[in-house]
Amino acid sequence: MEIWGFFICTVMSYISFVLLCYAVLHLLMNRPSRRPKLSPMNRLSLLPLLAFVLFSPISSRSQAASTLDPSNPFFSASTLPLQAPAFDKIKNSDFKPAIEAGMKQKLAEMQQIADNPAPPSFANTLVAMEKSGRLLARVNAVFNTLTGANTNPELQKLEQEEAPKLAANNDDILLNTKLFKRVEAIFEKRDQLHLDAESKRLAEIYYQNFVLGGARLSETDKAALRKLNQEEASLRAKFNSQLLAGTKSGGLVVDNKAALAGLPDEAIESAARNAKAAGLAGKWLISLQNTTQQPELQSLTDRNTRKKLFDASFIRTEKNDANDTRATIARIAQIRAQKAKLLGFTNYAAWKLQNQMAKTPEAVEQFLRKLVPAATAKAKQEAADIQALIDGQKGGFKAEAWDWNFYAEQVRKARFDLDESQIKPYLEIDNVLRNGVFYAANLLYGLSFKERKDLPVYQEDVRVFDVFDKDGSQLGLFYCDYYKRDNKRGGAWMSNMVGQSKLLGTKPVIYNVCNFNKPAPGQPALISSSDMRTMFHEFGHALHGLFASQEYPLLSGTATARDFVEFPSQFNEHWAMDPKVISHYAIHYKTGQPIPQQLIDKIKKASTFNQGYSFTEILAAHNLDLEWHTLKPDAPLQEVDQFESNALHKTGLDLPQVPPRYRSSYFSHIWGSGYAAGYYAYSWTEMLAHDAYSWFEEHGGLTRENGQRFRNMVLSRGNSEDLGKMFRDFRGHDPDIHPLLVSRGLVAQ
Repeated sequence: MEIWGFFICTVMSYISFVLLCYAVLHLLMNRPSRRPKLSPMNRLSLLPLLAFVLFSPISSRSQAASTLDPSNPFFSASTLPLQAPAFDKIKNSDFKPAIEAGMKQKLAEMQQIADNPAPPSFANTLVAMEKSGRLLARVNAVFNTLTGANTNPELQKLEQEEAPKLAANNDDILLNTKLFKRVEAIFEKRDQLHLDAESKRLAEIYYQNFVLGGARLSETDKAALRKLNQEEASLRAKFNSQLLAGTKSGGLVVDNKAALAGLPDEAIESAARNAKAAGLAGKWLISLQNTTQQPELQSLTDRNTRKKLFDASFIRTEKNDANDTRATIARIAQIRAQKAKLLGFTNYAAWKLQNQMAKTPEAVEQFLRKLVPAATAKAKQEAADIQALIDGQKGGFKAEAWDWNFYAEQVRKARFDLDESQIKPYLEIDNVLRNGVFYAANLLYGLSFKERKDLPVYQEDVRVFDVFDKDGSQLGLFYCDYYKRDNKRGGAWMSNMVGQSKLLGTKPVIYNVCNFNKPAPGQPALISSSDMRTMFHEFGHALHGLFASQEYPLLSGTATARDFVEFPSQFNEHWAMDPKVISHYAIHYKTGQPIPQQLIDKIKKASTFNQGYSFTEILAAHNLDLEWHTLKPDAPLQEVDQFESNALHKTGLDLPQVPPRYRSSYFSHIWGSGYAAGYYAYSWTEMLAHDAYSWFEEHGGLTRENGQRFRNMVLSRGNSEDLGKMFRDFRGHDPDIHPLLVSRGLVAQ
């Protein structure tokens, strides 16, 4: 349809141009010496001019499309099922023209709305805005997928080139005075317009977005804000490239296999393959994951190797080379503080939290203060237990951060007769996915899944599944990309390739990305218990997107506040250990026997073990984020390491054996993603998740009826209503922190 629209509009433009030329020539040839009264003939001659005026504002979609070659795969929506991306047809060279044409299209469409002479209405303003920018949405969804999960130097370069242009494009919309006046007019009379609840919410969110984006600023301040936004966008893209390169080059190279003593055979084989791929045949390369601590530290018996691996992680982006991020993030923090001042706030966090559940930095600080003392007290006791074990073994050294996981695992084994090597053989990745993650979704919500091989993917390890609702109708598509690659951003995440919207007639196409070690060919893909929980976690996000049932794209699915969006994902982790679920997926890869109840009991008994450490490292990251984003606008550029040290000391989180989960220099969430001043959301939503799970425990646990209630009241609601109200309606009261503290073992039941 879009190609035909392009053809028709092109023909009409040509005809209009010819008619205009005729009209002008006719008037010139019959021009009187004095100003005439138009004759009927002259009036008739103006009809072609009128035709030109009517036809010249061709839809901006066609105008933008005319600047993009119709052979570009983003020119129109994909013809694959549910508009899934045609990865087999997409080339690196397709992105730049599509992104730039998409920006032009969206800007033209928004200007057309702003210039509409008709009085502002919900339909001609907000609905029209929701329909705009489809080309840019299509290309950005795929571009963001690849730059996160399967990037290359060409895409990284393009990301840095386009980031400031995309920021400017967004500013051109949010700082458009005429457009804001229309949005404001609808917002002010929203109670008189008889809007349904979702439409009223849309009016409120649009108004808030414009105000927070600077729509009320003077023209001088708008210009200053534009400049800062573009610089920040460029620096964020630069940070992502530096971090990816620093992490890739920062892995530990080992010359002597004996130094890897303690690692499982499959881990050693994986390190050999990594080295060979890096041109280091005959050596071993332990690649880095995104967090400070590395999984191998739990097993390595050689203390010197542990220290080298920890140090490699700790300074991956602090080597005074091209990948050193410290200057980049110091300037990003300064820019954000300056932006906050322009927008009338005391600091960036005060500005950013306006549309979050917490609302203010003070509320976040108060929340964290309730957690820090109990977490650090338990971490100190755990450190004492580890030191006692080292002393009992005549170790002759004081426990350091690189020793913690190795000796904590020994403490766990001694105290609970349990270690990770007992659990891992029961966690084969396909069983966890099909018979665990998918099975729980079937028990709770009636979903079913069917793998398909006919859809193109962006990398050979990616899998695709049809997702069917309880009535057999197709709900969406689910892609999963689980294995680590050196061109993949660290961590795990979920996003949409196609968003759900009744207005646009689209269903969700969703993906999960993780960074698990890939097994050698022919070997089983065994994952850790932490990886298993990550699969349930990320699929909780996927469910939030799959169950979306919104009219408007802006409010659909996971488009919620940061301190709500992690709620469904953390809630979904609870089902990993549910008796009905774990017995169904935890099957020994050799014997085919289900995990014994005795081992399950040990896992549950040990569930609060080492929680002082794990919670303290997360709280340290929370507080680092908040400290960076409460900098005053007139603060000078910070010396990153000193700032970090001072921030941890100030908040009582400077425990030498417990480094932050992410140090400032490789804290991707807050510098390269969208969690600036919002990393606390992981613990805030953990509070929501444990409290919501308590409701399930009080009402019969894992049942279809309970799952349907959670789907109806939370998972399907997107951002269509106030999120605090949404939680209260489900739970029956405001969030209670007690279930979180109990789950972490920080207080008694």
